[in-house]
Amino acid sequence: MNKQLIECVPNISEGRDPEKIQLIADTVETIEGVKLLDIDPGKATNRTVITFVGEPEKVIEAAFRLIKKASELIDMSKQTGEHPRFGATDVCPLVPISGISLEETAIYAHKLGERVGKELGIPGYFYENAAKEEKRKNLANCRSGEYEGLKEKFEDESWKPDFGPAKFNDAVAKTGAIAISARDFLIAYNINLNTTSTRRANAIAFDIREGGRVKREGNPITGKKVLDANGEPVRIPGKLKAVKGIGWYIEEYGIAQISYNLTNISITSVHEAFDETVKAATSRGLRVTGSELIGLIPLKAMLAAADYFLEKQQRSKGISESEKIKIAVKSLGLDDLKPFHPKEKIIEYVMEEDSKKLVDLSISEFAEETAGESMAPGGGSISAYVGTLGVSLGTMVANLSAHKAGWDDNWEFFSTWAEKGQAYKNKLLFLVDEDTNAFNKIIDGFRMPKSTNEEKQLRKTAIQDATKYASEIPFEVMKTAFESMEVMEAMLEHGLQSSLSDAGVGAICARTAVLGAYFNVRINVKDITDRAYAESLLKNAADIYTKTLEREANIIALLDSKI
Repeated sequence: MNKQLIECVPNISEGRDPEKIQLIADTVETIEGVKLLDIDPGKATNRTVITFVGEPEKVIEAAFRLIKKASELIDMSKQTGEHPRFGATDVCPLVPISGISLEETAIYAHKLGERVGKELGIPGYFYENAAKEEKRKNLANCRSGEYEGLKEKFEDESWKPDFGPAKFNDAVAKTGAIAISARDFLIAYNINLNTTSTRRANAIAFDIREGGRVKREGNPITGKKVLDANGEPVRIPGKLKAVKGIGWYIEEYGIAQISYNLTNISITSVHEAFDETVKAATSRGLRVTGSELIGLIPLKAMLAAADYFLEKQQRSKGISESEKIKIAVKSLGLDDLKPFHPKEKIIEYVMEEDSKKLVDLSISEFAEETAGESMAPGGGSISAYVGTLGVSLGTMVANLSAHKAGWDDNWEFFSTWAEKGQAYKNKLLFLVDEDTNAFNKIIDGFRMPKSTNEEKQLRKTAIQDATKYASEIPFEVMKTAFESMEVMEAMLEHGLQSSLSDAGVGAICARTAVLGAYFNVRINVKDITDRAYAESLLKNAADIYTKTLEREANIIALLDSKI
C-alpha cells in the first residue's frame, strides 16, 4: 500500500548567483505535493545540486519547470566552472525511493526527456538505467567534449541526441544539452575510526572500495606501479561493488573517517559496507566507533539494516518499524558523533504530511473523534482498527515465542509469522484511514456543481465511482482480517502456552472486523447503479463472512482444547 515516491536531483550550471539559484529552485514547490529537500551550490564548480521528492507525475512536472526556468536564466555560452558540464540543467537523474522500481522510474525519465525536447527545444541524452544503448549508459561518454564540443558531437551520426533538436542552433547555444537518467539511490556515508591517521583510513578504504588500490612491485605503498600492456596502472579490486571511498581526517571531530559513496544500495547496502569495514579495521588493529550519514536515506535501507542485524542476533524480524529504526541506528552507530533524528534523515518521514491521520491519534483521541457529531470515522474504520488490534496480538505471540529461552532453533519459524502479522497489521492500519477517505469522496461528489447537463453527468459519475470505492474498502478490510487469522491459528498450534488466550482474543477481533466490514459493504452497495458489479461484490463478501464464522468456530474449539 506504499505511495510511489521518486527523488529528483538536477544539477544546474550556476553556483555563484544566489538570486538565480533561488528562482530556479523555487519552481519546484509550485507543484503541490513536491517537497524541496536541499539546495547545495558550489562556487568553484559553478554548479548547484537541487534535491526534491514526491509522486512520479508531480516530480517530473516540477523537473520540467525547473529545466525551463534554468534555460531562461543561464546562458551556457558565457558559463565557466571547474565541473564538467554541457547544459544549463546539466544532468537530471530520477531515483526510486519507495513503491516503484528502477525500470518504472526509467519510463518517467523517458517521458520527461521527450517533453523537454519537444516543448523546450533542448537536446539531450538518456543515461544509466534510462539509456537506450550501451555506450550511453556512462554519463562521461554522453558529456564528452562538454558544451564546447556539442556542435561537433551532433554532427556525428552515432551521437545524435535521444530527444530534442540535433542541430547546434542559436537556442541550443544558450541552453546547451541535458542528460536525464534513472539511477539507484546514492548514499554518502562516513565510518568513524579510533585513529587520527588518514593513511590508515585510506588503507581500509582501498580494501573496501570497488576500485581497490594500484598494484605495486614489492612494497605495497612505495613500490613501483605495475602497468598493463596499454601503460595503465593495474589495480587490485576491493571487496565491494558500487562503492567509492577515501580516508580523511575530520578536525571538527578529531578523528579519521572513511568517506564512502554507495552508488547502488541494491548491490552494496549500508550495513554491508559497515560490517566489511569493521572486519578490515579489526584486521589492521583499528576499531570502528560508529558512522555518519550525510544527507537523507530511504526507509527501506534502514529497515534492511535492522533485519540484517536482527538475523545475526537470531531475533525476530517481525517487530515494529520504530523498533527496527532504533536497532539500525544503534547497530550502525549513527548517533556516535551527534544525535540521529529519523524524522529528519529518512526520506519517507521527511515527506510525511503535517495533517494527522486517524491512526496517529491516541486511543482516547480516536474514541473522541468517533463519538463526535461527524459521520466519519464510522463502522468501516472501526472494523479495520479492531482487525489491526487482533493481528497485533497474534504478532505479539509470534515475537514472544521467537524470543523464548530454549526455543532458539525455532526463531526463524516464529519470525516469519511475526513478519506476516506485521504486513497484515500495516495494511489494516492503512484501511482505517482509507475507509474514512472513501466516505469523504462520496461527500465531495455530492458537492460538485450541477447547473448544466455536463456537470450533472460528471457529478453522477463521480458519486458512483466514489460509492464503488467506499464498498471496495470495507471488502478489503474483510479479506485482510480473514486472511490475518492464519497468524493466530499458527500461534495457537505452535506458540507459547502462556499466550494462548492472546492468540484467541486476536482471532475474535479479526472475526469482529470481518463481520463489521461486511455490513458496511452491504449498506454501501445499495446505492451502486451497476447492479452486476454490486451483486458480484456482495457474493464475494458473503462467502468471506461464512468462511470467517467457520474459521472462528474451529479456532475457539482449538483454544478450548488447549487451555
